[in-house]
Amino acid sequence: QVQLVESGGGLVQDGGSLRLSCAASGRTFSILAMGWFRQAPGKEREFVAAISWSGGITDYADSVKGRFIISRDNAKNTAYLQMNSLKPEDTAVYYCAAKTGIKSRLWYEYQYWGQGTQVIVSS
Repeated sequence: QVQLVESGGGLVQDGGSLRLSCAASGRTFSILAMGWFRQAPGKEREFVAAISWSGGITDYADSVKGRFIISRDNAKNTAYLQMNSLKPEDTAVYYCAAKTGIKSRLWYEYQYWGQGTQVIVSS
């Protein structure tokens, strides 16, 4: 079993930055691929970014490519999402997720989920 706890969300102005953290406990973090997803009110959950267990391979949704950076520190059992140049359309609840095997863009392939952290970008 894996427990994930997100932090770092909040209110930020258009163009600002935030860094989300996802602390993991339980099963060995270093063998898990990690992903970040988000869900805005009235919308479906969508893929944001994913990173392989080693951190060597990353993947981004087109909407955040060049603005967001996913990373991980296996020594600290933590994954991060650095969000720069934030836009009002980035407003959503952000979830981190973990899965065994290779990284994925598909939310239903992830076995473990955090509770989510709210990000609000004001215009």
